[in-house]
Amino acid sequence: MSKSKKKNFVKPLILIIVLAGAGFGGWKYWSKKKAAAAEPIYREEIVERGTLDRTVLATGEVLPQNRLEIKPPIAGRVEQVLIDEGAKVKKGQIMAWMSSTERAALLDSARAKGPNELKRWEEMYRPTPILAPIEGMVILRNVEPGQTFTNTEAVFVLSDRLTVKAKVDETDLAQIKIGQRAKIILDAYATERVEGRVDKLAFEAVTTSNVTTYTTDVVPIKTPDFMRSGMTANVTFYAESRENVLLLSTEAIRSENGKTFVLTKPADPKLPPKQKTIKIGLTDGKRTEVTEGLAEGETVLISDIALASPDAKASNPFMPMGGRKPGSGGSGRGK
Repeated sequence: MSKSKKKNFVKPLILIIVLAGAGFGGWKYWSKKKAAAAEPIYREEIVERGTLDRTVLATGEVLPQNRLEIKPPIAGRVEQVLIDEGAKVKKGQIMAWMSSTERAALLDSARAKGPNELKRWEEMYRPTPILAPIEGMVILRNVEPGQTFTNTEAVFVLSDRLTVKAKVDETDLAQIKIGQRAKIILDAYATERVEGRVDKLAFEAVTTSNVTTYTTDVVPIKTPDFMRSGMTANVTFYAESRENVLLLSTEAIRSENGKTFVLTKPADPKLPPKQKTIKIGLTDGKRTEVTEGLAEGETVLISDIALASPDAKASNPFMPMGGRKPGSGGSGRGK
């Protein structure tokens, strides 16, 4: 074979060998990536004892349980106010002194004649007291000394105690009972927890935007000083509780063919996880009670979503040319 023909034969052969090697290398690389992507990654969780609460959530408003407007028996003028807003009063306590329209006119006339004449008429014509009809708190004061009013105007508003009017969805109503424990969190004081009890359940529903709710009264066990009428509140009703029970993350529990089980570590780390049948009880969505099949301190496995390889970068489909976000990778679920 001539030298020129030999050169023409060798060059294509080398190119074929290079391409074949590159293709084999690429196939091996993608095979490894596919195998890594298919291999699940597990994290461990230890079965622990604790308290589990099944709760019902609702929103509501702080309102007086009994709101009482105090209107004077006669028209006239306030001579003296003895209490302020926020004051607690007892039944029968004098809240203010008032003069009838006739007494106010007589005193004004006597005042023009001098202090002795005024004193004489004040002793002869006594003022009328405005009394607290119930024990409670003054939540509104509408008068000041010297102000005139009619007998149709409320001069004070009393509340015997504040309560939260919570709107409970009809689907949750069966889980609410009189005397049930509840937690109140006010929007204005989000870090303050107020313990309460269910005091009353409405018999008539309220339907708004095709949502049916029942008003449920929740009374604080001890009303805090910062609680005010009209505040927005979030109420957590404790429908059912379990104390000192075995607890596990709900995501660790699997169900298949009517069987409930968890994954546990095999004796040989090269083998896949073992399935262990369990029985479960109460759940709050995040955690679940285990009634049978596991012991305290036992380790179970929870599968995580893994990317193709440990150093793979998470791609962002909204970046041009399939750009990748630096520094991302690992499991798709936070630990």
